[in-house]
Amino acid sequence: MLLVAGCAAYSGAGLVPGVATEADVEKAMGPPADRRKRGDETVRFYSRLPAGREMYAARFGPDGKLIAIEQRLSREYAGQLVLRESTEENVRDLLGPPYRTLAFPRQKRYVWLYPAHEGATRFTLNVEFGADGRLVDVQWFDDVDPD
Repeated sequence: MLLVAGCAAYSGAGLVPGVATEADVEKAMGPPADRRKRGDETVRFYSRLPAGREMYAARFGPDGKLIAIEQRLSREYAGQLVLRESTEENVRDLLGPPYRTLAFPRQKRYVWLYPAHEGATRFTLNVEFGADGRLVDVQWFDDVDPD
C-alpha cells in the first residue's frame, strides 16, 4: 500500500487544483529543481530525470493555490518552441531545467538534453541554441539499448 501511495505522490496525483498550496505540493513531490515566474503564475519544476524521464511543472496562481500539474517532456510542449525566436528563458520556462548541457565552441552552439519517454519508447530531446541564445534546432533521438 505504501508503494502505491509513493507512486501517486511522485507525479503529484491526488493534489487538488484550487485547494493544494505550494507547501502541499513540496510535501508530496519533494523540493523543486527550479522555480520560474510567468506572468502572475509561479511554476515549480519537479525533475524525475534521468531515470524517470519526466519533468513535472506545478503551476500556481497569485493566491499560491495549485492550478495544474503537467508533464512537460512531451512532443506537445516541445512543439511550442519556435526556431530562431525561442530563447533559453523560453525553453526553461516551458520545459524546465535540462538534465545535461553540451557545448560546441567551434560551432558556437550548445545543446540542452532532456531524457524523455512516450509509453515504453525512450528518447532524448535535444534543444540546440546558437551563440545568441536563440533556438536553432530541436531533435528527438530514440534511445537504443546496446545488445
